[in-house]
Amino acid sequence: MKKSITSFAPSNASARVMHAEIISIPGNKIVSERTTGLPRWFDATVAVACLVIATPLIVLCSIAIAFTSGLPVFFRQQRVGQFGRKFDLYKLRTMKASIGGPQITTRGDTRITRLGRLLRKTKLDELPTFWNVLRGDLTLVGPRPEVPGYVNPEDPFWQKILAVRPGLTDPVTLRLRNEEDLLARVEGDSLKFYVEELQPKKLQGYIDYLERRDWRSDLSVLWRTMAAIVAPGKTPSLAEVPAPVEGDSPRVQAQLSQK
Repeated sequence: MKKSITSFAPSNASARVMHAEIISIPGNKIVSERTTGLPRWFDATVAVACLVIATPLIVLCSIAIAFTSGLPVFFRQQRVGQFGRKFDLYKLRTMKASIGGPQITTRGDTRITRLGRLLRKTKLDELPTFWNVLRGDLTLVGPRPEVPGYVNPEDPFWQKILAVRPGLTDPVTLRLRNEEDLLARVEGDSLKFYVEELQPKKLQGYIDYLERRDWRSDLSVLWRTMAAIVAPGKTPSLAEVPAPVEGDSPRVQAQLSQK
């Protein structure tokens, strides 16, 4: 029987202990998010403001989704948060309802609806995610949360990343804003490319930022994110993503072993 790499659900008490262990790893410069990055009250305030302002737009998009492709209008997917806790991430639905397939998407994915392509391009599909920020599942700036199948909590890279709350945006996400277009350029198995090539580079980029972040850098990331939404840049190449440290690149095989 295979042992799942995602069976990682500690109690609140054990999570606090594990947090102390993680941030005391030799050479790990990451400290508690309470003393780095933007404070929780700022996240909650911005989330409330964005939800209030965006509610009419969310309603209009929901009506359009229901009219063009039926119900449901929201997409819910399990992700892995701080200390390995799983939570449901909410977005506007951009794919055809009740259709399975890979948990990564590429440009030209036939599961994406015509309206969904517009919502993804403009990032309007992510407006409901501010609810996750308000709930405390996410912070505004932090590593993007992954689906359980791509997370290995026993890997040192992941231990560092799971020590902090995941976020809506970060420098790596900014550089990979058009990740679907990048994956569409891959010749061969795009899932294998993501797991073995792209994700390790993303993890290293997350850690590089966490080791030097402060509230000023987080504000800068938010500002650049808003600018990127208004004026999106070109699709990045793999060379533009930070390279992982040799010998430390994580390899997540759960999804590949199921192929």
